[in-house]
Amino acid sequence: MDNKDFAFGKTNFVLIGVSMVIVVIGFLLMTGASSSREAFDSEIFSALRIKVAPVICLVGFVSIIAGIMYKPKKK
Repeated sequence: MDNKDFAFGKTNFVLIGVSMVIVVIGFLLMTGASSSREAFDSEIFSALRIKVAPVICLVGFVSIIAGIMYKPKKK
């Protein structure tokens, strides 16, 4: 079987896998304790959850697209 039969190469799968891990890390950074009617937790408005984690997820999603679009150079 020749490598030309496959849509993605090994590099594509590695890039997509690493990007998916980055997205999962971004979503994990967004998680945490929630507020209820009895107790308000001001941590839900922290910069980590509101600004940093969504940017990390965005970088991960863009990296997934780049991993799909990546075409290795011909030798």
